[in-house]
Amino acid sequence: MRGIAILGSTGSIGKSALKVLDRQRAQFRVVALTARQNRAALDRQSAEWQPCLTGLTSERGPELLVEAASHPEAEIVLNAVVGSAGLDATLAALRAGKRVALANKETLVMAGDLILAAAAAGGGELIPVDSEHSAVFQCITGRESGLRRLILTASGGPFRDWAPARIQAATVAEALNHPTWRMGTKVSVDSASLVNKALELIEAHHLFGLSYDKLEAVVHPQSIVHAFAEFCDGSVLAQLSFPSMELPILYALTHPDRLPDEGTRRFDPVAAGPLTFEPVRGEVFRAFGIGVQAGRAGGTAPAVFNASNEEAVAAFLAGRIPFGRIADTIEQVLEAHQTEPVRALETVRAADGWARRRAREVLA
Repeated sequence: MRGIAILGSTGSIGKSALKVLDRQRAQFRVVALTARQNRAALDRQSAEWQPCLTGLTSERGPELLVEAASHPEAEIVLNAVVGSAGLDATLAALRAGKRVALANKETLVMAGDLILAAAAAGGGELIPVDSEHSAVFQCITGRESGLRRLILTASGGPFRDWAPARIQAATVAEALNHPTWRMGTKVSVDSASLVNKALELIEAHHLFGLSYDKLEAVVHPQSIVHAFAEFCDGSVLAQLSFPSMELPILYALTHPDRLPDEGTRRFDPVAAGPLTFEPVRGEVFRAFGIGVQAGRAGGTAPAVFNASNEEAVAAFLAGRIPFGRIADTIEQVLEAHQTEPVRALETVRAADGWARRRAREVLA
């Protein structure tokens, strides 16, 4: 039985992971569970799974995540923490030679090169949990040398066909009303603004070693096809499944093997119905293009993009700004930033801190 630490166990990814593990109790055991502040939910999970370590970061601080990620009985660390808080835990797990099932995309966005270096130095392993990156991973494993292009799909979010003026004034409830996925509040807002897709393209750049010229995104409202992988001979492979995070979570735990699992919905092409694809409306969803530009700039720019977005989303969820101000805030912060190369974690932290302070000034 392989030991697993789940960081962010009371969030949507963490709860999905425990559903998967409940069906695979002969294969895995839970050794650590952490949450941010939901004590009641964490206590219920702890009573059922009896882990060696549990705790709330609101009480014990971010060091708790590093402690859980470094736990000697944890072979696999599922990092489902939202935002930049997951960075240190990912580094600690990789340096300790563990497999990191990564659902915290901000880790790679902020410090992709440092994360890959930590994995190489410590012998750790990075397996993506995001449905799009998991789809790519499943398509290209064993075929990496012939890979030419990746296309990630986006549902388009709740505002896919809305007029620009209506999007600008969208409410929190409207932004959280995702048409195909049920996610946490921050990720749902990122999906509505398409910031999520920009973050995923930056993550794909680091995970799969492709330039941004070879990375694309298309809108796919049905959320059935999660990614396309094109190879040098023109062949294209795609991974399909009904929207559920349980399948990519299970694959991240078992790669390169697959375990039988009767809990996931079986694919039915007739039930899936017609599959359609549309271009991203970049002139409407401006934050997407801003994020891709930050990825191309490299260095500290992606960390600044991520931090300014986190601050703007928090302000939106608190009702302090309209939805349209999110992209404006990110753009203003990046315009004021002098991009530097990232050679150490301190540079990333400094850029993250500067971006947050600048974003708060812009928001005020």
